[in-house]
Amino acid sequence: MTVDDSSAKLSLAFAQQPNDVSLTRYSGRFAPSPTGPLHFGSLITAVASYCDARAQDGRWVVRIEDTDIPRISPGSEEHILRSIDAFQFEPDAEIIFQKDRLDIYEQVIEQLHAQDLVYACQCTRKMLGSNHIYQGTCRELKLPLIDQAIRIKIDDQTICFNDRLQGQHCSNLLHDLGDFVLKRRDGIINYQLAVVVDDFLQGMTHVVRGADLLDNTERQIWLGQKLNYPRLEYMHLPLAMNDQGQKLSKQNMAQALDLKQAPQLLQQALQALHQAPVDLDMPHIMLKQAIAQWSVDQIPHCMELPQIYQ
Repeated sequence: MTVDDSSAKLSLAFAQQPNDVSLTRYSGRFAPSPTGPLHFGSLITAVASYCDARAQDGRWVVRIEDTDIPRISPGSEEHILRSIDAFQFEPDAEIIFQKDRLDIYEQVIEQLHAQDLVYACQCTRKMLGSNHIYQGTCRELKLPLIDQAIRIKIDDQTICFNDRLQGQHCSNLLHDLGDFVLKRRDGIINYQLAVVVDDFLQGMTHVVRGADLLDNTERQIWLGQKLNYPRLEYMHLPLAMNDQGQKLSKQNMAQALDLKQAPQLLQQALQALHQAPVDLDMPHIMLKQAIAQWSVDQIPHCMELPQIYQ
């Protein structure tokens, strides 16, 4: 496939999005990974992304980021979908699943390869050892792309962005990380590639997510630049912590949301975000009140929430 053919398919995919995407000043999303059921930290992100979009008369969509198919936890995708219903969020588009879009990501890799921006890498974790900065070992070897990891070439350039909560954040990816992987040797599409492509194809303008993903942002900005995608606005939320001082996560066995307690949990999530109180009611009524009172200035400007939530 030529780069023109690939670009044409991607342009067609973008054209098939809702007609108002290109006209919307604000388009946001909630994009959980189904490696476990949603927990309270996930709810904080969902609430913040939803209220921030709606407070600016913006669009809000849900995307299931499930390219890492072996790590999908049985029942997790169903729990995510039931959670969206239980908390009465109202997405503006059909929910998409990244595992259904693998051919699109492959087309983007072909596009980048045609521009000599990616290469095959045969290095294993054992070969790389403990060095987390890739030294470009395979960059000039011209290996075939089949059955190898695919890395993108990084230049000596400092990438900076101004996060709405965390302030200015900068990284020179060449010095801090090196050429990073877009597709693993086992064929799994890397998160960095899938999220950048889908944010573009879904017409996203703003990203609201947890501060644990802050260090991914320069990689995504870099990749977006190489694909000539518009730059997004970012807001990285402080993380909810457990009583052990660990972020709430599936890896740390965070408790799944009890969907029978949706109004109470929604109230707690807004409290965690330091928003004005809302009356306990049906979730959609609570969300309307929260949107009317939404203030980013009230969200703690830190990496971790000062109060522990379980």
